[in-house]
Amino acid sequence: MAQVEATTERVIAADAETVFDALADYKDTRAKLLPQHFSEYQVREGGDGEGTLVHWKLQATSKRVRDCLLEVTEPSDGRLVEKDRNSSMVTTWTVTPAGEGRSRVVVTTVWNGAGGVGGFFERTFAPKGLGRIYDEVLAKLASEVEK
Repeated sequence: MAQVEATTERVIAADAETVFDALADYKDTRAKLLPQHFSEYQVREGGDGEGTLVHWKLQATSKRVRDCLLEVTEPSDGRLVEKDRNSSMVTTWTVTPAGEGRSRVVVTTVWNGAGGVGGFFERTFAPKGLGRIYDEVLAKLASEVEK
């Protein structure tokens, strides 16, 4: 099993603290940022960053749906980590200043991929598909915080 990684990033015209706070707000803001690929969104514990437990289903393709139960941690300033209890998937959101009133958001998801031919296709196509999904999330995040 090889590790599969998908990364995307965006510079947003809002300060890093505002952007991070919006990402960490699972109770209100995060649900607004999720495109149609996400369903059954539910905050089960917490709701603001560290200590949050959140559930959703992620439909990456017409045939592939992941049932995700994510534990949220904040291991360092500007970093949110979502670890899926149901799989090896870990998503890290990193928000850093990018000049006056701007910030860079990088989202990276890693997981243990399948082996064999299926694993080859997963490593080839899944990062691109997930990248497109997270591009949508980042565009919605920008719209939310650039108001």
